[in-house]
Amino acid sequence: MEAGTLGPGSADEAEELSRLIGHIYDAALDPDRWLDVLARAATFCNTATATIGSFDFVHQKSNITKHWGYDPHQFQVLLDKYLKLDPLRSVAWLPSVGDVVANGDLMPYEEYMASAIGQWGRPQGYVDGAQVVLDKSATAIALFHVIRHERMGRVDDALRRRMGLLAPHLRRAILIGKIIDLHKIEAAALADTLDGIAAGMFLLDTDAHIIHANARGRSMIEERDLFRSLDGRLAATDLQADQSLRDIVTAAGGGDALLGARGITIPLAARSGKRYVAHALPLTSGARRQAGASYSAVAAVFVREAALPSLSPMEAMVDLYKLTPAELRVMMGIVEIGGVPDVARALGITEPTVKTHLQRVFDKTGANRQADLVKLVAGFMSPLAG
Repeated sequence: MEAGTLGPGSADEAEELSRLIGHIYDAALDPDRWLDVLARAATFCNTATATIGSFDFVHQKSNITKHWGYDPHQFQVLLDKYLKLDPLRSVAWLPSVGDVVANGDLMPYEEYMASAIGQWGRPQGYVDGAQVVLDKSATAIALFHVIRHERMGRVDDALRRRMGLLAPHLRRAILIGKIIDLHKIEAAALADTLDGIAAGMFLLDTDAHIIHANARGRSMIEERDLFRSLDGRLAATDLQADQSLRDIVTAAGGGDALLGARGITIPLAARSGKRYVAHALPLTSGARRQAGASYSAVAAVFVREAALPSLSPMEAMVDLYKLTPAELRVMMGIVEIGGVPDVARALGITEPTVKTHLQRVFDKTGANRQADLVKLVAGFMSPLAG
């Protein structure tokens, strides 16, 4: 069934969404399934491509982890030549985690289509794209990105809504995949396979009773700093977090789709003051069902120490120098691409416009030459900065 025939909130859409969510969570344990997930996601969202990737601010490097729908030759051309010229790279972090944005939300649509990467897409019939930030840290972001072909039209409310429906599940799967290093796991041997991971892992039933805990999970209970075992139930020492944990495990028992955006990242405060986060993976559907049945568990909960929140280099520069998105694009273009003519071609704007933005950047940062900007940005990108 084509995505266009699935009406908003219809039974067919709900059924298709439920199946897709199940595949997403299966891919959290078996990364070989991501290609199939992306193909299904593109059909659901009515897009020509679907991609999961990341961008490293420090090394200015894009990494497309999984992709579907591209012509192989054109995709290689994209990697070799055009990806580094993408004007959205410097502003992709602007949206909050979970926000669905189109190309035209991040910069003027006409400018994007006139940019080098927009010109790469035109012969292939690509007319628009959208992205959602799945995870963000001080040094990198992870994205789910799609491209629309001219036969599908530009990004519309239907695409935004459906990407919004998928985003929390994709995010949960990506975060869990990071914890377990995306090693392929046989669902039937879930507990044994995960016993050696550094994060605490608990298999829980619908009442949050502990069916199994790995070594780190058992030590967390023994320390009684973050968790306790109350008659066999996993209980957080933080009462609010404990209720959130119980709610999310109960929801997991009702199926994948019920989780939605709830409990993607459950913040946990230990008595010692340390901060942790928990992520729950439902075990009641898909390839994970066998593991859940083997242990009478409805959810696997992963717990790790939380990283301290901090600004990305881009955010720090914008915050300190009050740069606009257009000024940031030009500044990063000068640093990454070169002189004014090359930046103008890459960004799809005129040379006078580049010079105007560049002068404002000079005024705001106190730099006098393009070489000064290169040094300035390099200082912010250094792992030792700030």
